[in-house]
Amino acid sequence: MSAALRRTPLHALHLELGARMVPFAGYEMPVQYADGLKAEHLWTREQAGLFDVSHMGQLRVRGTQLHASLERALPLDFAAWPAGLQKYSLLLNEGGGIEDDLMVTRLGDEVAIVVNAACKERDLARLRALCPALEFDLLDHALIALQGPRAREVLADAADLKFMHGRALRFAGIRCTLTRSGYTGEDGFEISVPASDAAAFAKALLAHPAVRPIGLGARDTLRLEAALPLYGQDMDAHTTPREAGLAWAIARTRRTGGEKPGGFPGADHVERAAKRFVGLLGEGPVPVRSGAPLVDASGAAAGTVTSGTVSPTLGRPVMLAYVGLGVADDAALNAVVRNRPQAVRIASLPFVPKRSQR
Repeated sequence: MSAALRRTPLHALHLELGARMVPFAGYEMPVQYADGLKAEHLWTREQAGLFDVSHMGQLRVRGTQLHASLERALPLDFAAWPAGLQKYSLLLNEGGGIEDDLMVTRLGDEVAIVVNAACKERDLARLRALCPALEFDLLDHALIALQGPRAREVLADAADLKFMHGRALRFAGIRCTLTRSGYTGEDGFEISVPASDAAAFAKALLAHPAVRPIGLGARDTLRLEAALPLYGQDMDAHTTPREAGLAWAIARTRRTGGEKPGGFPGADHVERAAKRFVGLLGEGPVPVRSGAPLVDASGAAAGTVTSGTVSPTLGRPVMLAYVGLGVADDAALNAVVRNRPQAVRIASLPFVPKRSQR
């Protein structure tokens, strides 16, 4: 591995557990363990999987007029937003393009923001420029995701938490902050814990018979089955919220005609769309990967696949893609794989029903 790659606080534990490590977003990360991707994927669907997502950036924001200042940077509305509630949001540029997607949690007199690994330094600089009166700290914490139907059994003290709510608690004598959320479509938690306590915390979770370590390979197939877009692959700075199917992340009060319209970067462009985000099912067994072009029955360009895999749950190819606005849901489409057409069809999303606790 390159010496330039960063390591998470759980790096030594991954090696101890026999992980195959790969470069990802500037970090050396576990892609899978001895059982392999499919077994890890199905284990998470049936039991509880432990994911190291410490490469993500964890920010804490403080300052006077905290919420009003953040509303100038993000299309959120903090009015009637109780402490402990988490929301999904977008960091936009002046053209309405998505610079990153974020998880934002109100924590009383401060706000927690989780940003994507490859974007964290850029996001931090952008947020500081948009909110110069606020103090932004990048935490030296690990982020551990415990996902799957038995996660609530493992973290019994948090079993009463509602989806997208969080609080602080102790587990195995270690203080942490968690939210009932995740990126797999399954029930579960994302847990922030000081870097110095991360290995002990993870080992305490792994001591439960329902918990196994899961790599980023299965995390990707799980999120794809749940039709959860990946920043930098399924959306980027040239994609608007409307195009990505994420217009719902703009608070109603911040939209045109709302009580607090606009006031955030790109507000006049969030509804702009030249394409639309869809799910595709493959009609044959051949996997279709990111970047594969889509053509219609006449061979004319119809769109591009952004994510694709063979679903371990369904046993068939599934894809996320963008198609032109004129492409009908019942259109006959082909993905071009190694210069050969593979039949695909637009499908309802998600591919596998989400089981997040609501």
